[in-house]
Amino acid sequence: MTGTTKISAVVLGGTGYVAGELLRLIAGHPQLQLAAAVSESQAGEAINSVFPNLQNAFGEQRYIERPAVGEHLNGKVALFSAAPHGASAKLIAEVLEQADKQGCDVTVVDASADFRYPAAARWEAVYGEPHGAPGLIEQFASGLPEHMDNPAQPHIGHPGCFSTAMLLGIVPLLQLKLTETDINAFGITGSTGSGRAPVETTHHPFRQSNLYAYKPLAHRHAPEVTGIAAALTGSDTTLHFVPHSGPFARGIHMTLQAKLAKPISAEELLEQFRIFYAGKTFIKVVDGTPRIKDVAGSNYAHIGIAVDDTSAAVFVAIDNLVKGAAGGAVQWMNIKLGLDETAGLTTPGPGWA
Repeated sequence: MTGTTKISAVVLGGTGYVAGELLRLIAGHPQLQLAAAVSESQAGEAINSVFPNLQNAFGEQRYIERPAVGEHLNGKVALFSAAPHGASAKLIAEVLEQADKQGCDVTVVDASADFRYPAAARWEAVYGEPHGAPGLIEQFASGLPEHMDNPAQPHIGHPGCFSTAMLLGIVPLLQLKLTETDINAFGITGSTGSGRAPVETTHHPFRQSNLYAYKPLAHRHAPEVTGIAAALTGSDTTLHFVPHSGPFARGIHMTLQAKLAKPISAEELLEQFRIFYAGKTFIKVVDGTPRIKDVAGSNYAHIGIAVDDTSAAVFVAIDNLVKGAAGGAVQWMNIKLGLDETAGLTTPGPGWA
């Protein structure tokens, strides 16, 4: 799709951190225009009162309730959901049903976990509740745009932030058969990964100057990663994931380690990764090790590697809210709408935030 006509964008669950990043990215997107931001809790409030950092990007535009979305379902609509896991699927189903009645062509990218699994039973086994729209699951594909051609399914369930970081390292290792399939992962995320609602572990006196593991070997992103990786590479993997909370607001640093399938030098492995990601605008394979400061606030990911005689380590740095959520969602939406994949996403991060 080309030309100057902008496509209407609707954001569900519009007041969390991921929603705030979606709104920021839409504000700067050359071919998307915000039609509506939906929030039951903030309906009637100005968007810039909830996100003052957006300044006057949307003027006096206000949040609306879900039933009012129908007024904005005309022509072609890009629907982003930043609603919570377990709630997003039902909201999306309601909007799609309404859009179908009105003859509106809607493309969905869901930033929640609700459409990351190919079957409701697998999702329910992880999240412990009935899926909100099992009949829609077959209409969604899940994975990273760097690893998949534009899928036949009309909609996308974007992988989680930790999942994004892990998949960027794991998929090349498995697809190129560089390592064995038993993989250890050590990830550190910023406090925004815990969401906007305050909890004890995001309280500043607790989080500042602190580092700790949580849900070791039991994080719900692990089965998500192994499922997506198997679908993409044909290899089943055993993933031992230990997530950590770090004393910073945004970003993820991930370390993956596995035994080499055969001896390879660091230079050779680095070259294999560079070939694998050649032409992928948002992926940079770096010399040495990547740093969160170099990607925070951007849709870019930096990857580094190290090897010894028997094992490989892959390091991935991303922004959890952008490449790991809102930016990845916009990237997918660009692809599904036939736009330039990089539209609205090439601005570098601030570096010293």
